[in-house]
Amino acid sequence: MKFRYAMVCSSNQNRSMEAHSLLKRQGFDVSSYGTGAHVKLPGPSLREPNVYDFGTPYKQMFDDLRRKDPELYKRNGILPMLKRNSTVKLAPQRWQDNAADGSFDVVFTFEEKVFDMVLEDLNNRDHVLKKCALIINLEVKDNHEEAAVGARLALDLCQEVCIYGCIDCQ
Repeated sequence: MKFRYAMVCSSNQNRSMEAHSLLKRQGFDVSSYGTGAHVKLPGPSLREPNVYDFGTPYKQMFDDLRRKDPELYKRNGILPMLKRNSTVKLAPQRWQDNAADGSFDVVFTFEEKVFDMVLEDLNNRDHVLKKCALIINLEVKDNHEEAAVGARLALDLCQEVCIYGCIDCQ
């Protein structure tokens, strides 16, 4: 049986997209999402984040930030991250709006509050849409280095799920 996987973080930018990219390269059936109200990227200060709507193409964000301060966003890794993201999919998607994407067998979240939001959303969905799923939280700091470590851990766990087929919802 081939499983469907979802990678979920807050803004569908760093942690979920690093995992999505890695799993996709390994041939997994994977999608990724964010749970926040908006997509937030670091700005010139903590008080000045760059805020976008879900569905805004990664390329549009890239062009916007490159226009604002190319050196800052290159140095902090945001431009390379957005470039990677645009090779994986068009735009960030919101988990709470994903019902049309179908169900997933395994869902990875990358922080506790995202895990809680995914569980709450799944519990509130129409019963017709409900399906048994394994939901795993990996507590991963939202920086580029930790996102790469978290993606490798998610890949290792996905490979174990494939080998042992440990999902039995009957």
